[in-house]
Amino acid sequence: MSYKTASPDRYALLKDFARENRKNATLAEDVLWKHLRKNDFGIKFLRQHVIGDYIVDFVSREQGLVIEVDGGYHSEPRQQEDDQQREQDLQRMGYHVMRFRNEEVLFDIDNVLEKIRLYYDE
Repeated sequence: MSYKTASPDRYALLKDFARENRKNATLAEDVLWKHLRKNDFGIKFLRQHVIGDYIVDFVSREQGLVIEVDGGYHSEPRQQEDDQQREQDLQRMGYHVMRFRNEEVLFDIDNVLEKIRLYYDE
């Protein structure tokens, strides 16, 4: 069975990649997930979830919010172009995308959580 957010023709492949991503999460992803899964915001999040042709780090489907945790390679020009296209595609599908650098999550988690909370208070 597939989620309605996935491309049906690619879902099986992407689902396997998403499963591997969950098993091999970065430290920053693990740190943020520990907070998101506690449901402190009263909102359910999924991690490494397939949306269209993408696997997003975290998503609240009910709220239309995607949260991405970016490692150092996201500062490379080519990756920035890919990220911009990905973000535009996700926005066209009705999602708002928030991005945080690994360092923000690891060293300033309270600020990251406050930014997420402010999104819901708007």
